[in-house]
Amino acid sequence: CLQGNLVAALIDLGRLGDPRLDDALDWLARSITGEDIAPAEEKDAPVRFYRSGNSAPGFACSANNHLPCAWGAVKAMLALSKVPEAARTPAIRAAIATGSQFLLSRDPAVADYPMGYATKPSQSWFRFGYPIAYVTDVLQTLEVLTALGYGGDARLRPALELLLSKRDKQGRWRMEYTYNGKMWVDVEHRGEPSKWVTLRAARVLRRCERPL
Repeated sequence: CLQGNLVAALIDLGRLGDPRLDDALDWLARSITGEDIAPAEEKDAPVRFYRSGNSAPGFACSANNHLPCAWGAVKAMLALSKVPEAARTPAIRAAIATGSQFLLSRDPAVADYPMGYATKPSQSWFRFGYPIAYVTDVLQTLEVLTALGYGGDARLRPALELLLSKRDKQGRWRMEYTYNGKMWVDVEHRGEPSKWVTLRAARVLRRCERPL
């Protein structure tokens, strides 16, 4: 999740094409597919996974008991979705295909992805907010998948209906999840209409050609 957030932020800041960011993108992509990365147990390998953090291909994470972590998957896919199609290497294209398949393997509106230490999905999935740190919400899953061209995929319909159900009569969405008090500057107020969440939702609906 951290690498995905960092890479996405650097792309937004105009650093795409920097050799250091290119290396980070290549590593991110290959860590998803496992290409040319040895298992964690092969400690003599020049490049391998580690038991801590991203511990195996397919978004496996030690924080999720070494099962695929959907929060991390969304962050990684967010970063890869920001790479223009013409600039996507074969490794990035393979990672996007792998990640899209994983995120669509479950109903994003339910978010019952593998849960290593829990028995039900985190409620953070269903509380839309801004900014988004290491947690993920259903709206961010929609942002990523619609950016990758899945806006018309029937598997997103329940998630889109969930999104629309949260819209008020003025076409706004509330701030449901916030890091206020944990950042240098607070952003809006919990429970009130949010320009940022509304912007996120509007972008998704526009990609799906839904009325705003």
